[in-house]
Amino acid sequence: MVTKIRSIIAKAHEVTVDVARKASLIGTTPTEKQAQMILFSAGIVCLAIALSHDAMANGVGAQNGKAGFDDARIANATQTVMRFLEGSFGALIMAASGIGAIMSAAFGQYKMALSCMVVAVGAFILRSMMNTFFNIQSLQSDGSGTN
Repeated sequence: MVTKIRSIIAKAHEVTVDVARKASLIGTTPTEKQAQMILFSAGIVCLAIALSHDAMANGVGAQNGKAGFDDARIANATQTVMRFLEGSFGALIMAASGIGAIMSAAFGQYKMALSCMVVAVGAFILRSMMNTFFNIQSLQSDGSGTN
């Protein structure tokens, strides 16, 4: 009877030591499955935090369920970049990449020549692409952006 109890205690001690070893290895060298579970759990926590009621823009300072936002700085920065790209800097980019495309094609680097041509054509048609795909009428550089 005593030997049986000792064997049960020894087995329980062995299992406890094995569990402790595995628990200590989780923090130092996780297996691929453990790493996937940790990342999955972190993703679930991030989603839960992001989708909580406090993350919505209905909190303090909101009017009619919409948060107040002044995008004047963004509009000014966008207008400045567009002015540069549509002006002499855009012409410089277009000319330099066109010359680069010609030189790359002459040296046999056809992938580079194609890339340079895409940049040159992109610089040439930038304004029409911006008008087609984005709402640039609301970007006014006088600081009266829309909310």
